[in-house]
Order: sequence, then structure tokens, then C-alpha cells
Amino acid sequence: MLLNLQTWEEVEAYLKQSRGAIVPIGSTEQHGPNGLIGTDAICAEVIAKGVGEAAGAMVGPTINIGNAQHHLAFAGTIAFRPTTLIAVIGDYVASLARHGFQRFYFINGHGGNIATIGAAFQEIYAAASLRQGDAPALRCVLKNWWETSGVQAATRELFGDREGSHATPSEVSVTQFAYPDAIKRRAMGPAPKRVRGFADAEDYRRLFPDGRIASDPTLATPEHGRRLVAAAVTDIAEDYRKFLAQE
Repeated sequence: MLLNLQTWEEVEAYLKQSRGAIVPIGSTEQHGPNGLIGTDAICAEVIAKGVGEAAGAMVGPTINIGNAQHHLAFAGTIAFRPTTLIAVIGDYVASLARHGFQRFYFINGHGGNIATIGAAFQEIYAAASLRQGDAPALRCVLKNWWETSGVQAATRELFGDREGSHATPSEVSVTQFAYPDAIKRRAMGPAPKRVRGFADAEDYRRLFPDGRIASDPTLATPEHGRRLVAAAVTDIAEDYRKFLAQE
């Protein structure tokens, strides 16, 4: 169930039987010549909605801007500083915790968010610790949708070594499944491989001129996306149930 489509009375009723919330989080950034700017947020949102339906969980609004400074040399990218994202996550969790939510399961669509989400969790726990035991027992966990066993098996089968690590056919497939009317068709040659780490936005664009990293998103199809979403939902719904059952 989507928080945005509930009334406050319905949320209160939900809290009588569950203290868990799913939080989709992604990014607004370039995804190569045929990838949508909102890819990372779209993937997290579509999969979170499916998990919410499968597990009977409340799904909060998507945090659709993340840590994407290295993509700012490409038009349309919007980025938060790490400190900004930490504050956004902290206020999001604190707001829902005030109403009685205690378990927060973040479904992430952007690798660049991982370190900052972890730091945000530590800020949340530090604030609770400094209140010397009078705060509710909050617990947060991060799940990257592309790292489940079912998704990884499907990705290997469908794309092999042409998956790459940014603007991938797997994530583009998910967006094509979610928004078939927004599919972009582009011919493109081989994408550069990662030969070293990148720093700022200009450095990234020098290394990866069209935005891709070792990927071939021309392999993407809506049907591949349907399969990947189904695999992610199955795996993550089970993981979410285990998370809620923890002491």
C-alpha cells in the first residue's frame, strides 16, 4: 500500500498491526543515450510497490534525488550533497517514527547512495543513543534491488558481460517495463570500461563520454524488465518479512 494514497486514519489503522515501512530511494541522473533520467528512482519505486503488495507493507514516497555529483556534466542530472541526503533521510525517518513506525526498509536504486545511506543510519542511531534510552527502538536496513540472487541470475542469463555497471540493460529494462510509452531507441557502439576511479563531473564525462560504463543498454526490453521486477519482488518481499521478524 502506498502512503501517498492513504488517509491519516488508514495509516493509524496500519500501525496497529505493523510498524514497518518500505522507503524507495534512487537518483535523478543521466543513464546514457537511451536511459531515462529517472531510472534509479523508477526502479526503486516500481520494485518497492511490488514488495509492498506482496508483503502487505506500507510504502513511503520515493526519495528520487541522491548523490549524483559525478553525473552533473550531463544535462538533466540533479544531485544532493551527501550532507543534504543524510538530513533528508534523517527527517523522513524521524517524521514516520513520531507516528509509531520503527522498522525502515530502504530499497535503493543507485550505487552512489550506498555510503551516504549508511552514514544516515548511523546519524539516526547516534541521535537515539544520545537520548539515553527514552527513544523508540528504530532499525533501518538497506537493500540494493540489483543484488538479490534472483535478479543476479536473470541478469547473467540475459546480458552476460554486456551488463556493465552504469546505464545497464537491466535497469533500462525495468524502466521500459514500467513506462513502455517512454522507451528510447538509439544505436550505440561499445561503451568504455572503467580503468580507474573518477572524481568530479568533468572527470567522469572525460572517461565516459556518453554516460555508460561498459554496458550495452540496447539489449533492454520491457519483457526483460518484467522478469527482473518479478525476481526482485520475490526475493525482497521475503527479506522484508525476515527483517520485521527480527527481535
